Amino acid sequence: MSTQASDSAPAVSSGAPAPSAPPTPFIEPGATRPTHAADRLLPLALAALGVVYGDIGTSPLYAIKECFHGLHALPVTPTNILGVLSLVFWALTVVVTIKYVLFIMRADNDGEGGIFALLALLRDGTRDGARQAPGSDDTTPGGAAKPAPAPSISRFRRMLPVVGIFGAALLYGDGVITPAISVLSAVEGLEVATEAAAPFVLPITIGVLVGLFMAQRHGTERIGRVFGPVMVVWFAAIATLGLMAALRNPQVFAAISPAYAVRFFMENHLHGIVVLGSVVLCITGGEALYADMGHFGARPIRLSWMAVVFPALMCNYLGQGAVLLADPELSFNPFFALVPRPLLYPMVALSTVATVIASQAMISGVYSLTQQGIQLGFVPRMRIIHTSEETRGQIYLPGVNWLLMIACVGLVLAFRESSRLAGAYGIAVTATMGMTSLLYYAVARQRWGWRPWQAVPLVALFLAFDAAFLSANLLKIMDGGWFTLLLALGVMTLMLTWRDGRAALSMRFAAASVPFGTFLDGVRRTKPLRVPGTAVFMSVNPTGTPLPLLHHYKHNHTLHQTVVLLTIVAEPSPFVPRPDRLVVHNLGEGFHRMVARYGFMQTPRVPELVQLAAARGLPMRMETTTFFVGRETLLIGSGNRMAGWRKALFAFMSRNAWNATTFFGIPPGRVIEIGAQVEL
Repeated sequence: MSTQASDSAPAVSSGAPAPSAPPTPFIEPGATRPTHAADRLLPLALAALGVVYGDIGTSPLYAIKECFHGLHALPVTPTNILGVLSLVFWALTVVVTIKYVLFIMRADNDGEGGIFALLALLRDGTRDGARQAPGSDDTTPGGAAKPAPAPSISRFRRMLPVVGIFGAALLYGDGVITPAISVLSAVEGLEVATEAAAPFVLPITIGVLVGLFMAQRHGTERIGRVFGPVMVVWFAAIATLGLMAALRNPQVFAAISPAYAVRFFMENHLHGIVVLGSVVLCITGGEALYADMGHFGARPIRLSWMAVVFPALMCNYLGQGAVLLADPELSFNPFFALVPRPLLYPMVALSTVATVIASQAMISGVYSLTQQGIQLGFVPRMRIIHTSEETRGQIYLPGVNWLLMIACVGLVLAFRESSRLAGAYGIAVTATMGMTSLLYYAVARQRWGWRPWQAVPLVALFLAFDAAFLSANLLKIMDGGWFTLLLALGVMTLMLTWRDGRAALSMRFAAASVPFGTFLDGVRRTKPLRVPGTAVFMSVNPTGTPLPLLHHYKHNHTLHQTVVLLTIVAEPSPFVPRPDRLVVHNLGEGFHRMVARYGFMQTPRVPELVQLAAARGLPMRMETTTFFVGRETLLIGSGNRMAGWRKALFAFMSRNAWNATTFFGIPPGRVIEIGAQVEL
């Protein structure tokens, strides 16, 4: 390795993957997780309406419409109407109520949910096993060796991270499509009022989307206060309109019987399966129940669903069915057909606001997902801005924001109608739900110790619905589903390349590392000149000697009076309380090792660690401390099993990753960068 030193501020932490930062919703930097007390249940349930249920709450705008007026529309007959309503009812009941609300939400990681939280649970389970006392991890209680896992089980376990990464990649597709289809479907309500509005639908949609993304830099703290009340008005409006129509034609209540769903498939055969891909639009946002659990807690989310959202949605869907039974010609937009004409323009405005809220929730979810991916080592470091001094979960990622905006606007211009976007939307939703079911099974078996007879029937029920919906949507790949798959494969390739590249880089640095005991013995023998002040060397390895320290000592032949080796470790749990965040070891000869631990929903901050170290008796002050960080220049070689194009892609991502100095909050004027050329 050739080395080069510079005093520039931008830097990348030495060696292997550097931790990154995900969101810390409602958590102060050292506080433990808040408990959702009973006296906060109703306020939290109200707030959940505005964040958690924006996506699924606006599904009535397009779900029924796609079944009877989309690219694969059904004849508007009583049998088909009642059959579709029956499918909607049982999808909401089994997939959302039973699967997510009753079971999946129990798989929380210190209160946090989401597909990365499931992955972290599995990773944490592996670590727990590794930390057990000798005799308990590889032997039975009687002392006999435990049998090795079957090859098929081992292969399944190795595939789980890939399953989780693909599920997360699909959520990025969901994050692009949700704002586009939601806002577009709401603005299309103007065409119900007057055909003269048709030329203005696309410009208004694009204007709303651009305004939404431009407002992200201000954060959602202020507007978030009105999200819940607005969604209460929304759910009250759609429930009232739907119930009034349903009571005028009570025949629709018979759709609750699953017999109508069975009869629907018996009469429509393959066409019925294709339409199932449109029915799935009624459960879009179901994953948000789980992903946003850490913001509000399980009880408020469950209360909101059972008391408000589920009844309101079913009332509206039944009302749309009643309208179609009375007048099949209204299939081009049955949602707005429920609205009395004097209220049409106010309802279009309310729908647009509701879809903006739904889009905001999804955009914030993509920020959170990205931050978790950074901390877990799947995504390069990016600039993360905390938009609230009090609510740590409110973050803004400029790079992600502008990419999302470009993708959403491009999607609207390419597809032009919400009906054409529906095919792309369904695959993202159903595939992600299937991935969640598989990871839930792995957690139940590996983490909770469930026996097969306990886990298999339950997950089989989940997968039966997931597979049916996914299969139906795969039939619509050419109708827009190709976009979701292409986007997800691209994102997954980036994530896997970053993970594997950092692992390869770690191995190269580990091979070039020197045991710290050997280095310390050399310092004792040579007794180099010690200069006043404190030097901090960033290190990924919590036991070895950082390469920046080796290069500094080799070229300068001096050391500071106090030398600190700092390692920041990403824990598989969402939060690490402030008192448990830092451990300091005195290594002798003025050397100290600091190991800082952050959860994957927290942002590492070096100034905070300096304060914690000073409180533990280590003589450190920011104004007298110099930070040495490493920066790798990657050269593409022939070693390693990574393909050449993946090495080139990793090198490009590494060059463009956000610098460690800014990412970890280190004052730029106190940084010295030491470069190293590394051949992959």
